[in-house]
Amino acid sequence: MDIEKLHEIFKKIYGENSESTFFSPGRINLIGEHIDYNGGFVFPCALDLGTYGLIKVRNDNKINFASTNFDLKVSSDLNNLKYNAQDDWANYPKGVIKIMLDHGYNAQGMDILISGNIPNGAGLSSSASLEVLTGEIINTLFNNSRIDMIDIVKMSQKSENDYVGVNCGIMDQFAIGMGKKAKAILLNCRTLEYAYADVNLLGYEIVIMNTNKRRALNESKYNERRSECEKALAIIKKVKDIKNICELKPEEFDKIENLFTDEKIKNRAKHSVYENARVINAFNCLNSGHLIEFGRLLMESHHSLKHLYEVTGKELDAIVEEALLTDGCIGARMTGAGFGGCAIALVKKDKIELFTSRVKEKYTNRIGYAPTFYSTGIGEGTHRVE
Repeated sequence: MDIEKLHEIFKKIYGENSESTFFSPGRINLIGEHIDYNGGFVFPCALDLGTYGLIKVRNDNKINFASTNFDLKVSSDLNNLKYNAQDDWANYPKGVIKIMLDHGYNAQGMDILISGNIPNGAGLSSSASLEVLTGEIINTLFNNSRIDMIDIVKMSQKSENDYVGVNCGIMDQFAIGMGKKAKAILLNCRTLEYAYADVNLLGYEIVIMNTNKRRALNESKYNERRSECEKALAIIKKVKDIKNICELKPEEFDKIENLFTDEKIKNRAKHSVYENARVINAFNCLNSGHLIEFGRLLMESHHSLKHLYEVTGKELDAIVEEALLTDGCIGARMTGAGFGGCAIALVKKDKIELFTSRVKEKYTNRIGYAPTFYSTGIGEGTHRVE
């Protein structure tokens, strides 16, 4: 991202220079999909790709939003931060500011320019990146950086749930706010306890594969899956005193599997329990350098998301299948909510060029349009750019 260019664009839009620059990453989840809302463990990391925010503080209550990614410019007022469908992307930062004001934190008017290099709709969490970015801007500029990042993460999630109306878990915002360079986060979504793992991939690299099938979260079957899991939990609770499906171990689930009369509800629960166990194994594998086993867990995860949770779709299945058939790849899976968006592959560094050209050709032949590939490092969480 050319920061100098962004400063020029800011001046062109607002007629004055910006005063502060912030960056907030996107995220990928290495493993642990659709279990954050079932009280499970997830294993995400922050990316070098992300969202920049350039700010100039105003002397009034007006907030002006502009973006290099969208033509739409939005003006709002601190005293009237109501959700407005016409404000489109600007509802994400508006929601966070409103929630922070509701919590008694300070804010002032601002001119804001947002610029992101996260592909929109790819499932790398551009919305959560923008939310946590906004929270850190408010924290740093108006609250003397006294708000704990985990509180910013929680308010960002609350904004997406209550203001935008997307029933997301906390993983995206947490990974973006708490990310560290070259580390992945083992996060217990129930307690928010977390531990970092060194991502030492030896001679391999994580390749992000964008199917270019756009995914719109609130139009997806996300809420349907959540309600199916609630039904599964109600059935399990008849024999087990638990609050979340992921409290069960695989062997405990196997013993009560016969309680389910609806195969679909059983499958949703089975995925959740087994995926949770895979996350713990993956954390241990990465920490001890067992990459082949880590790759096998990625494949197992995708298989479960395809057959038990049914959130993949032909595009994600095609790109993962072609990745696994390509020399140098030791594991691949969908990442994110599914139904399109991205998958990840673990690929030998010296094979990446051959890998991307072969997968691109085979996927295009099967689906009718080309995928996009990103090699990105694992970066820092949301921060002010000096």
